[in-house]
Parts: sequence; structure tokens; C-alpha cells
Amino acid sequence: MKAKLISITAVFALIIIVVTSIFYFTNQGVKPSDIKSEQIVALNEIEQLIDTDTDLAKEKIVEFQQSIRNTDVKQTNNNQSLIICGIGLAFILSVFGYIYFAILRPFDKMKGFANEIAKGNFDVPLEYERSNYFGEFTWAFDSMRREITKARSCEKEAVENNKTVIATLSHDIKTPIASIRAYAEGLEANLDTTPERRSKYLNILMRKCDEVAKLTNDLFLHSLSDLDKLKINTEKIEICSFIKDAINEIASEQNDINFKTSNFAATVSADKNRLMQITENLINNSRKYAKSQIDIFLKQTDGNVELHFRDYGSGIPNEDMPFIFDKFYRGKNCGHEQGSGLGLYIVKYLTEKMNGKVLLNNQNNGLEAIIILPEIIMS
Repeated sequence: MKAKLISITAVFALIIIVVTSIFYFTNQGVKPSDIKSEQIVALNEIEQLIDTDTDLAKEKIVEFQQSIRNTDVKQTNNNQSLIICGIGLAFILSVFGYIYFAILRPFDKMKGFANEIAKGNFDVPLEYERSNYFGEFTWAFDSMRREITKARSCEKEAVENNKTVIATLSHDIKTPIASIRAYAEGLEANLDTTPERRSKYLNILMRKCDEVAKLTNDLFLHSLSDLDKLKINTEKIEICSFIKDAINEIASEQNDINFKTSNFAATVSADKNRLMQITENLINNSRKYAKSQIDIFLKQTDGNVELHFRDYGSGIPNEDMPFIFDKFYRGKNCGHEQGSGLGLYIVKYLTEKMNGKVLLNNQNNGLEAIIILPEIIMS
């Protein structure tokens, strides 16, 4: 389009120049040197007639004056033709310049922007001015680019959330399966020496199977819809008795958990299943990495209930602490232990969904995890 406009401008300019040239040379008539020679001859003739024929001399003088006037008129017409030609050329160039800067250049910029969008490059901005003819159009085009960029970012985030939830649920399924295996091995080794112990083992096995069923249901529901969070069903729980029962289930025959019974009763609002997941994750992490005794106790502080898990392993390197709750992050001292880096991420996620928070503190010897939940004051 730019080449076409240049061609049209050149054609109009050429037409103006040709017409002006024709008009100029038509008025030019004879050469200036010829006019000067004729005027000299006429003057000599007038001088000779002044002495012999005065009347004829006067007629010649009038003719000479008229010829000078005609020459001046022709010269004036020629000058006017050149001026008009210059004005015409300036007008055409001005129109071309206006069309180029107001229409063609913004259009070329928009065309280049469209090519970048077609290539999938949505990060290139489109600078626009609302004062030009394409102002509103380019603004709408750039708004579309921003919306597409935002939509793609949301889609990417949704995909990442989907992967995270699936990985989280898959990780949590491992814990009850490990307990099922441990109690099944106990039954195989004939550790159920009394009917009471056998009944206890069977009850725990059934509860763990129910936990696996609930987690697989969560996984199935998530696969059917675009969930970005797990469902939390809170209820009032007497935390001390709940933790005691949970530890009795998790302890199995390892005898590596020391639960310090509290001398108070406290009620919190929490989801029993999710609180069990938190407890199992923290205990299994300590067993996996610290391989030491685990002390568990509760404290009441300023309207909250603190659940402390203390092991006596090597702790977590200080440089890893800012990232230890990030999904898929594993500390540098995890050694050859297999893991997905989701355990502490799940603990933090579930705790915050129950309006609590989790803290990790390196001790002189070992690591302490603290789950803080708001206490419900019973009237």
C-alpha cells in the first residue's frame, strides 16, 4: 500500500510539472536575447525618426512601450506558473506526509504486531495513540493481547494446580497404605496374641482402608472438575483425646513415640481426617529422616492450641528453611531417602485451610514442628 501511494503521488507531481512546463514555455515565446535585440533596433529607429517624422516616432514609441508591457506580462505569467507549481508540489507532498504518518505508519506497526501475535509472541506490547485513526482499534487489539496473555497464564496455573493436587492426594494415599502393611505384617507374625489386640488390629486396618477410599474419592472428584483446593469439613474436636487416639493408631509396634499427656482439655474447629493426615505426615517424616524418638505434646497459648512434634535428628539446613514448605522442594540433607517433597507442603496447606498455621524450628539437637489452631472457648 505504501508503494502504491508513492506511485500515485509521483504521478500527480509529474502531471503538475508537465502542465507548468507547457504553460511556461508557451508564454516564453522567444528567447530573452532576441527580445533585447529587437528593443535595441526599435530604439535606434525611434531616434532616427525623431528628427525627420515626429508623428511616426510617437507611434513607434507607443508600440515599443506596448512590447515592453507584453514582455513583462509574459514574465509575470511565467513566475506565477512556477509559484503555482511549487505550491501544488508542496500540497501533494504534505498530503502524502500526512497520510503516511497518520495512516500508513500506524497500520504497518499494527501489521507487525499482528505477525508477532500469529507467531505466539504475546509479550510484545502495542504502543498506540488514541488521536490517530486506528487509536481505538489498536487499543482494543492490545487489550485482546493482554486478555489472551492473562487467560494463558490462568490456564498454566490451573494445570500446575491440577498436578499439585493429584501429587498431594497420591502422596497422602501412601501413609494409610503403609499402616495397613504394618498391621498386616503384625497379623502375619501372630502379634495378635489376645482377642482384644486382634480386634484392635482389624479395626485399625478397616479405618485405614476407609481413609484410602476417601483419598481416592478426592482424587476421582478432582479429576472430574477443576478444583484448586481440597474439601475441608470442620467440626468441634477435643484435641487432646483426638491426638491420643491418633497416636495409638499410628504408633503400631515401633514404640518410638512419646506422647506427653496434657492436664487440660481444649476444643478446636478442624477436620478429623485432615488433622489425621497432618499428624501422620509429621510423624512419618520424623521416622523417615530423623530415625529417632518422637516427642509429642500440647500447649495452650493466647487463645490457641499448639501441637508440638519434636524429633532428635539432624534438622533442616538453614538455607533450606525459606523454601521447605514449597511443593516438590526437598532439603539438601535428605540423603538417599525417597520422597516427593510434598509432605510439609500438605501439612501447611491443610493447616491453613483450618485457619491455623505451622512453624518449623531447628533445635540444638533435632527439629520441632508446631501446629497452631485457634481454640474454641466452650461456655
